Amino acid sequence: MKTARLVVLGVALAAGGVAALLAGRSDPPPVVVAPAPVAQIDTVDILVAKGDIAMGQVVADKDIQWQVWPTAAASTNFIRKTDRPNAIDQLAGSIARSPLVAGEPVREAKLIKANGSGFMAAILPSGMRAISTEISPETGAGGFILPNDHVDVILSRRDKDAEKQAGVDVHTSETILANVRVLAIDQTVEEKNGQRVVVGKTATLELTPSQAEQLAVSRQLGSLTLALRSLIDANAGPVKDEGGSKRRGITIERFGVTAIISPK
Repeated sequence: MKTARLVVLGVALAAGGVAALLAGRSDPPPVVVAPAPVAQIDTVDILVAKGDIAMGQVVADKDIQWQVWPTAAASTNFIRKTDRPNAIDQLAGSIARSPLVAGEPVREAKLIKANGSGFMAAILPSGMRAISTEISPETGAGGFILPNDHVDVILSRRDKDAEKQAGVDVHTSETILANVRVLAIDQTVEEKNGQRVVVGKTATLELTPSQAEQLAVSRQLGSLTLALRSLIDANAGPVKDEGGSKRRGITIERFGVTAIISPK
């Protein structure tokens, strides 16, 4: 019996010793990995739109703000705080010539000081003229022409010289202006609130001086129709200050007599 107790005691002491040895052994210190160096990016404060700014909107100081921008991505056209620290005060009261979205860098080309002039005079490019002409749903592509679209202007009129030769009524049509920009439909200068159609009575076009003279004369000769151009065609190239295509005639039947007129 004593022998058994001694064996149990010996085993207990041995287990306690092993446990004490394991408890006294400390874990190795963790390996400290140094973080990789963070690349330093040069930044600059540039002027951006604080929120969406619509075309024609008067820009207040609360509408623009300074924002940190990577120097490498900052265009020379951006307004930098280091160059113009008072730019917000200087540009307050300007008119937006084209829309700006929130966070978009502000460029001088998109803002203009009106100095008491109206909005249309402020957004009109140098050397161009704004001239209006009457339209209707029938002559304005059913109302689907919006500001900033490009159109052809077609003149339809009676050809009195051809009528003398043919002895019947002769009407001709010709494109007098090609690929001109629509500045406004009535008082609407841009698409707003998801608006898809603008049905107005007048369209204001952006023309060169000679084109404006040609349109003014054409209004006295007959009726004008606006033909909407494809967006791809409108952006194909610059607008040329030139007339339109060759006049086209129509077939007239009067008192049982048919005549095919093709004016030269």
